[in-house]
Amino acid sequence: MRIDIITVLPELLKSPFEASILKRAIAKKLVSVHLHNLRDYTDDNYKTVDDYQYGGGAGMVMMIAPVDK
Repeated sequence: MRIDIITVLPELLKSPFEASILKRAIAKKLVSVHLHNLRDYTDDNYKTVDDYQYGGGAGMVMMIAPVDK
């Protein structure tokens, strides 16, 4: 089974896969986990992956451009 995880903090998610049952599954090649840094797919110098929502209001939303690449 291949698991692909898209995140802005791949270093933070490494540790759960280096311990416990998941580590054994990876060692037995039952599971392969691939962490992808969303910021690697941006075009601007600031590696922006989020933007304000259309119409204003509180909160941020993911930009489609990095996810689409």
